[in-house]
Amino acid sequence: MNSNPIGVFDSGIGGLTVVNEILKQLPNESIIYLGDTARVPYGTRGKEVITKFALELANFLIRKKIKFLVVACNTISAIALPEIEKISPVHILGVVDPAVKKALKTTKIKKIGVIGTSGTINSKVYENKIKELDSKIEVVSVACPLFVPITEEGFNEHEATKMIAREYLEQIKSSGVDTLILGCTHYPLLDNVIQEIMGENVVLVDSAQPTAKELKKLLEEKKLLSENSEPTYQFFITDAPDRVYQIASKFFSQNLVDRIKKITL
Repeated sequence: MNSNPIGVFDSGIGGLTVVNEILKQLPNESIIYLGDTARVPYGTRGKEVITKFALELANFLIRKKIKFLVVACNTISAIALPEIEKISPVHILGVVDPAVKKALKTTKIKKIGVIGTSGTINSKVYENKIKELDSKIEVVSVACPLFVPITEEGFNEHEATKMIAREYLEQIKSSGVDTLILGCTHYPLLDNVIQEIMGENVVLVDSAQPTAKELKKLLEEKKLLSENSEPTYQFFITDAPDRVYQIASKFFSQNLVDRIKKITL
């Protein structure tokens, strides 16, 4: 057993969807979250810049004496995971593999759609992982770069958001997929809009629930589970605390939201 905290980081606030699921499945675990809201979005940046930023975030959490590191960002998981593994003294879990495994179990017609940032889609990480596990799956991938700034600004239900979403999702919807991977941890914040456009027969798969489930499994296997009856929670961001408070309040109690602190890396 190990009562040290779990470190979770993302390019912005999207990783809070993963934290929310971790709290549900692992209520005894302490968590330290870091969202790089000052430099979001990452998905439009080059590999070297993404990797540099990711290593800065990872190092911040590693210095906090975490016992496990969750990379709650699809872009970083797709592009920089190997470099983070080189510097991390603790085990690391990305969000791509858990989402892929769930999507493969979900699809009935072997047609899966993937939406994500430009960086994630261009890396073909989802397509390659899916094909690696089942070569007969048809994958339709579309980049939706505006979804991240939309969610960061809190425009989740705005009419303009629906117009943009219809434009992005037209190709995937017309392809006839029955499963759609939300390949960015920000995208579950738009799940109502995405579901409305895709239709009720398309199952949306986000990485939060399967990642938390996989994390629990790994902690059990490595005997790192905590039995702490009073876990602690720390939330750090690099900019725009007021906006983050508003969005975080949709997931967490005011007691947790009040713990969000702005820091400089």
